[in-house]
Amino acid sequence: MPPTLASLVRHPGLKLSVLAGEDRLETPVRWAHVSELADPVPYMDGGELLLITAMQLKAEDPDEMSRYVRRLVGAGVVGLGFALGVKYDEVPLALAEAAKEEGLPLLGVPRRTPFIAISKAVSAAIAADQYRAVTAGFEAQRELTRAAIGAEGPAALLARLASHVDGWAALYDASGSVVAAAPDWAARRAARLVTDVERLRSRPGPASIVVGGGGGAGATGAEPAEDTAVADRVELQSLGTGRRTRGVLAVGTGAPLGTAERYAVHSAVALLTLTTERSRALREAEQRLGAAVLRMLLAGEPDHARAVAGRLYGGLLDAPFRMLVAEVPSGGAAHQARMASSPADEAPAPAQAPAERPADAATAGTGTSVSTGTGAGTGRSTGSGTGAVPGTGPGTAPGAGATMAAGAGAAVGEPEPADPLATLADTMEAAAARTGESVLVVPDGERLIVLAPDGGSAVEACAEHARAVESRRGTKARPRGRGAAAPHGDELVIGLSAPAGPIAAAAAYRQAEQALSVARRRGRMLVEHEQVAAGSVLPLLADDAVRAFADGMLRALYEHDATGRGDLVASLRAWLSRHGQWDAAAADLGVHRHTLRYRMRRVEEILGRSLDDPDVRMELWLALKATASCTST
Repeated sequence: MPPTLASLVRHPGLKLSVLAGEDRLETPVRWAHVSELADPVPYMDGGELLLITAMQLKAEDPDEMSRYVRRLVGAGVVGLGFALGVKYDEVPLALAEAAKEEGLPLLGVPRRTPFIAISKAVSAAIAADQYRAVTAGFEAQRELTRAAIGAEGPAALLARLASHVDGWAALYDASGSVVAAAPDWAARRAARLVTDVERLRSRPGPASIVVGGGGGAGATGAEPAEDTAVADRVELQSLGTGRRTRGVLAVGTGAPLGTAERYAVHSAVALLTLTTERSRALREAEQRLGAAVLRMLLAGEPDHARAVAGRLYGGLLDAPFRMLVAEVPSGGAAHQARMASSPADEAPAPAQAPAERPADAATAGTGTSVSTGTGAGTGRSTGSGTGAVPGTGPGTAPGAGATMAAGAGAAVGEPEPADPLATLADTMEAAAARTGESVLVVPDGERLIVLAPDGGSAVEACAEHARAVESRRGTKARPRGRGAAAPHGDELVIGLSAPAGPIAAAAAYRQAEQALSVARRRGRMLVEHEQVAAGSVLPLLADDAVRAFADGMLRALYEHDATGRGDLVASLRAWLSRHGQWDAAAADLGVHRHTLRYRMRRVEEILGRSLDDPDVRMELWLALKATASCTST
């Protein structure tokens, strides 16, 4: 505890006497200061014990003393020490009455006690208090360190921290979910702070905010009857060494933290950062390992992949998994923000042409090719690094990785632009961490590839994330081409494969890409492979290449009809819709069947193609549907 007026009065060497303000002697003293000015207030900082001899004061004037004492109280002076036997043998009545009226403690200083002795006593007490705080802080650091490296890890650390601050503590992961709290009842309080945690996570790290205030309960006590998070004073501290927050520590107390408690909190932040932010070398090694495992799986080498994965990903390959491919469309606002905010040394490398790929890039028998990049992919981590990932089909060259750090180039103090891929990766990894699942996450430039257990929490978290985003933006399905500009908030599309094993990884990747293509065209955020065949094929025709093909195929018929020499396009549509039934189609058009037969012969002559060919009829029907879709939009 810092020195108080009471501790100075009890000091055996000072011999101070209390003349007024006996009920306020427990007030802490920040410093002892001597001033004979008639108005020392401009030189006060608050919390001082002011020592005077009254040489320059009209100490016997009631009005003057009333104004003097009132100004001292307003400036935060906590006590007044009056030297006895210098100018006055006793404290003047006017000063004593003014001190009593304002509630300012008034201490009598005997002549044999020099003011410097009081200053030294205050200084020594402050130094001793600081030493105790530092010692307690070091002891807390040792205890927290032992807890952090123990079997219980962060949970034990939070318990020790809550005990040190006489309050509660909670840890949030990168997605903002509560992963641990101490005592147990604090989890409910921490859950109510999710909005404030999200606000903190949107700021560049390191950052902190204070929420609420008022009374609370100690760490070892029972939960207060009023279970509201704002009943306590809660400090939220971001965790992580970079600008991107890897977690948040919440500390709730009944009062502002003291020096020793502050040391404990800072130690906890450092230790939790070490547990959530692994060393860069370790992350890069895990990135390369994860990408290597994925390359082997897609190259049809599951046994080698399992051997390389070892304990890190081995469990993931022992049961059916789902493969997920997510991308940010090149025209989307998020893509532009990511490119604008990426530093020059972290910008995505240009895609390699097939002939320029490394010689050791494995190619599966199914035609799935794999390119090798530097610092490839992350495993259970989305830290910065480049990704080596697969492309499908001949001539496909995926970009050689990009950073996953959101808004790395944002100005200091500005909120980081949202990175949909990083948010998705954090969401899935956090869900997997809570249930102990293994999950393989590999960034690929503007794409993200994930292997997650079928039916596990990571896949479910992905689905919930997609539902939440679509619900939040309230959009309907809007078909669009691959290069179409996407409005802000509509930047992420995800394709999810059917359950597969290691031997079928290449097929699962193709399924995920097919689902991704359907999601892109249907304007959906997430499409599973099982949903690819659901619904109509017509939305898939909303592609510029398909429309160009349709326009070219039917242009001659439209030009013929534009001269007023017949309605060949409408006749062709009616005939195809009636499966070549002349009478039914003619009745729909309101013409004789011989007229319709003549028009179909003209269609064959103009197009130079036979309507007896089922492929021709199919192409013409799809062309008509594509042009109709284009006209309707």
